[in-house]
Amino acid sequence: MNDEIFELIENKNFIKLKNLIKDVHVPDIANLLSEIEDTTVVIKIFRLLPKDIGADVFAEINNDLQESIAHALNDKELAYIMEELCTDDAVDFIEEMPANVVERALKMSTPETRSVINKFMSYADGTAGAVMTSEFLDLRANRTVKEALKRIRNNAKHKETINIMYITDNSRILKGVVSIRDILTTEEDILVSDIMESNVIFAYTNTNQEELANLFRKYDFIALPIVDNEQRLVGIVTVDDILDVIEEETTEDFEKMAGITSASDDEPYLKTGSFKLASRRVVWLTALMISAIFTGLLISLYEDAFVMFPELIACLPMLMGTGGNCGTQTSTLIIRGLATNEITIKDFFKIFFKEMKVSIIIGAFLSVFTLVRVGLQYSDWLLAGAVSSSLMIIILIANFLGFALPLLAKKCKLDPALMATPIITTILDCCVVLVYFSLASAILGI
Repeated sequence: MNDEIFELIENKNFIKLKNLIKDVHVPDIANLLSEIEDTTVVIKIFRLLPKDIGADVFAEINNDLQESIAHALNDKELAYIMEELCTDDAVDFIEEMPANVVERALKMSTPETRSVINKFMSYADGTAGAVMTSEFLDLRANRTVKEALKRIRNNAKHKETINIMYITDNSRILKGVVSIRDILTTEEDILVSDIMESNVIFAYTNTNQEELANLFRKYDFIALPIVDNEQRLVGIVTVDDILDVIEEETTEDFEKMAGITSASDDEPYLKTGSFKLASRRVVWLTALMISAIFTGLLISLYEDAFVMFPELIACLPMLMGTGGNCGTQTSTLIIRGLATNEITIKDFFKIFFKEMKVSIIIGAFLSVFTLVRVGLQYSDWLLAGAVSSSLMIIILIANFLGFALPLLAKKCKLDPALMATPIITTILDCCVVLVYFSLASAILGI
């Protein structure tokens, strides 16, 4: 399909292209536009789209294309786009655009749309209020199913979803929830109150988006109602929005685990400047480099041992690497468990005993292997004993730090991902030097 579309574009056969592209799925059209480097061609194709499809595609494309298309649209076209966009998509568009585009877009919007956008932009980033949409369908409990069906037919077209509908009173207080399946399979003279579920799970506008993701994961929601402090229904979060949240949270955790300062935007890697990429990495690298100075100072205290047993220094990288790898493996499992609520801080001692058992099993295997290898390589079994004994202790310490530091961060209300590879490796390097040379000095009589 794409090859045919690109061939029509190259031949400038826009009449045939218009007939072909109207049947392509919205995400596929958005991807197609993103692959075209000539902005003028992108705008021509966008104008070929039916108006209702055009608004959906506009919500899917990246910020750069949105800005280019917004500049090219006339006032009437831009006004239509602003009215057709879902609230959350309109807010995202306004937040990412330069001032001149924002001013024009808001000017072309109706007063009601401007009011809703301004209200939604007042919610803090990373909260339910910032990711919800106001395009939901609410019903009254004292209405019949027949009246509910009439309201659905009259209002469903411009709603984000009608799979789930919410029951509110005259003050917009959330009272219950009902599915479209229940509406369609119930006699028309039955009251909505008789078929609604009154035990509603909801979130507040200031609920953290990570907590939202956990609710969706736990209850398999397709939509979740969002209320204010008076429990008035103000919006919903749908599963497609929460997928974006999960991707954002996962990306942020990966960056923290790698020691990269999280970006304030979602600019793609290839479009991010080298200086910006470097600035996001250099802070952590500098801090870790400074902390490594202490490791160097510790090593310098044992210079006499190096002179007497130069083989000691040859085994040091292996001990540091193994300790760092063990700590990283453990921290990764614990951070994931915390993120999915599989484990909590209360599980500290359960985790402690489990990880100590794992450490003993792994340590015993690797220590025996190291004892044989070092003993055969250097023909010095005292040295081999010092190295293998150190390795056993280091693995125990590494696994302890690997689970304890993320749990400590959680206890201090910090992101557990902060206590990942860079931090654990740096702390372990110091521990390795102290354990290794202390034990070697005692065994070898240095």
